Amino acid sequence: MATSVGESVVVGLDIGSTKVCAVAGRLVRNNKNQETLEVLGVGRTRMNDGVAKGSVVNVNNAVSAIHQVIDEVASQINMPIDRVNVSFNGSHVVSVKSTGNITRSSAGDEIQKEDIDHLLNDMYRTAIPADKEIIHVLPMDFTVDSEVNIDQPVGRNGVKLGADFQIITAQANAARNVRKCVVRNELTLDTMMLSVLASGLSVLTEEEKYAGVALIDIGGGTTQMAIYYRNVLRHVAVFPWAGNSLTSDIQLGCKIMPEQAEQLKKKFGSAVPADFNLNQVVAVPGLSNKKPKDVLIKNVAIIIEDRLREIAAMVQAEILRSGYEGKLLGGLVLTGGTAMISGIEPIFGRVTGAEEVRVGYPEHLEPNGRADLVGDPAYATAVGLVWAGYKTLDRRISFISDPVRAKYNERPTVERRPTPEPVVEKPEQMLPPEPERPQGEGFFDRLLKTLFPPKGSPTDTYE
Repeated sequence: MATSVGESVVVGLDIGSTKVCAVAGRLVRNNKNQETLEVLGVGRTRMNDGVAKGSVVNVNNAVSAIHQVIDEVASQINMPIDRVNVSFNGSHVVSVKSTGNITRSSAGDEIQKEDIDHLLNDMYRTAIPADKEIIHVLPMDFTVDSEVNIDQPVGRNGVKLGADFQIITAQANAARNVRKCVVRNELTLDTMMLSVLASGLSVLTEEEKYAGVALIDIGGGTTQMAIYYRNVLRHVAVFPWAGNSLTSDIQLGCKIMPEQAEQLKKKFGSAVPADFNLNQVVAVPGLSNKKPKDVLIKNVAIIIEDRLREIAAMVQAEILRSGYEGKLLGGLVLTGGTAMISGIEPIFGRVTGAEEVRVGYPEHLEPNGRADLVGDPAYATAVGLVWAGYKTLDRRISFISDPVRAKYNERPTVERRPTPEPVVEKPEQMLPPEPERPQGEGFFDRLLKTLFPPKGSPTDTYE
């Protein structure tokens, strides 16, 4: 019997190119005293023309899809949902390495977490183009004075604190669109996290991240890669080819409609052409008044294999560029919906030369019916976003997003000047009557007349 660790329920919202899904869960402790995630609710709907290459391009369509899945989850957990952790993606996402440092005022005192927060805040103010936005600033190795390659600087003495950082940026409009989608559903955004980093929280082990591992998240619109080494994120890359590219290739190669190509990929998708004979054919319905078209399943497998080889080659080139070739003892972990294609692991192993390749499934889930629903690589990001409510990407830092921007409210506001109070004219009969006064004679007139009476007045006769 699992026991709850606190009462908080966390909701992860994954806005993908082909689907929007939400997962609600809470942290529990199982009978072995291990912390696991109890899945309480799951919602999923297809994304139609709302997201392209990982970026929200039609806010209205995305808002509608989010509303549907949030309502579905809220009805399952029997409570309103007002806060979410949301994924962020896009082929425009770029990771650059940068260095920053601060000079501390008290050299004799040990470095505190507040000093690291100060350094992080400075890095979020790094000058970037106006159309870009900094999504994450994540430290790699710290320096204290002349000492380098420090994993944890807190507790050390020194004047100058610095670090090498991964600065992850994206198009500002794309980030703004994600916030709009959340706010227009009357939700509060707790954390916005790059999808592959969220997936890592649900499918990677601490041992893999320490030994060195490349996580490859192959979604619908993009393939994302994150390299971990010594428990620290070292490299991030995003490629604009993924599951939808396979669908497009099948459509063009077999000369069929996109919907039919997607169905072929899901039902018969395999990257091992040798598994099929030349007489294995699928009849695909034709257009109106057209006869069905026969498609060789072997041809579909050849097309899928070729595209996956190209994606694997891009991954290998990026590993070489990162400088971690030969250091990834944990090998490759493939996740995302496309990772379920049969034969994908051998392809990535052959192309990249990695000895260890596995498909990553969400782990440490408390067994129940809903856990079975999300125990699929396609839900790795959504489950990871729930985990983000209970554990951090980097134990050394207090926040992974700009604290100033986290408080920013995207609700449309219009600056208005204060409206003056309306003046209501009362009827004359309701006004108090004014005292009667001689016309043209005020108080000072009467006072002067008393002190200096005019000649011929009654007062003058007593002089």
